[in-house]
Amino acid sequence: MRIQGTTKLYGIVGWPVTHSLSPMFQSLFSQQCGLDAAYLPFGVKPEFLAQAMDGLWALGVEGFNVTVPHKEAVFKSVVCDDDARLIGAVNTVRRGADGWQATNTDWLGFQAVIEGLDVDMHNQKALLFGAGGTARAVLHALSGLELDTLYLCNRNPERLQAFMAFAEQNYPALNCEAVAWQQQSVTRASRDCLLLANTTSVGLYDGDVFPFTLAGAGVCVDAVYSPKGATAFTKAGVGRLSVDGLPMLIAQGAESFAWWHDRSRPDRVAALSWMEKHLGRKAIALPGWESTV
Repeated sequence: MRIQGTTKLYGIVGWPVTHSLSPMFQSLFSQQCGLDAAYLPFGVKPEFLAQAMDGLWALGVEGFNVTVPHKEAVFKSVVCDDDARLIGAVNTVRRGADGWQATNTDWLGFQAVIEGLDVDMHNQKALLFGAGGTARAVLHALSGLELDTLYLCNRNPERLQAFMAFAEQNYPALNCEAVAWQQQSVTRASRDCLLLANTTSVGLYDGDVFPFTLAGAGVCVDAVYSPKGATAFTKAGVGRLSVDGLPMLIAQGAESFAWWHDRSRPDRVAALSWMEKHLGRKAIALPGWESTV
């Protein structure tokens, strides 16, 4: 990469952020499109977030992605589009004339994975683990798939109830039911679900084990990604077609790139293949993506 005085700077803000794969494929996108841009990781502790955003603005940073744990906090200090406003969390920010503008491409990333897997969720059931910013984005994506029922499960009962209230208020047409954070309840719900999705932090660290065995047949989609391909969640979904968070990460990143640069979405298939080869992991079959190249 050639860095010069005209190079525009982008990045990702999170804590921790040293594990992030986003700089790799975002740099690839810029190279593919012939853009004079660089993308860097910015590790920001929660107590320094406000100062960091002021600093990024002062330094002329053109845009950045937002990851754990800042998605809901950044939402409160930016001008959001309609999708991000409804979700209540952001993952993509860009410089505007009068301040930071923001959107949420996480829901597009999750939707892209479902499309890539050719999964028809019409009148089907799904189980969603988590109640944070990424869970809200996945909820937003699932709301348009004409589900029969969406089960919601989170380890913290108070956060689960707040998430249930959020879903009922903002997506009244979606039938949601709470599931207790215990094996018996999870087994009963997962047995009837075609789709299981994880947005919790379980799997972010080596040695993590998902606390439940997941029953039934269908697919498991994890928002957490692993360089090796298998996460705590995908390992728990024995017998299901399981996909870690790498395709979702690349898909949301492609949408972020297009939004920053006001151009067509870059090639997700090529980026996924390049990342898989670089990481030395098995290729994921996403037939629905091949038809949209």
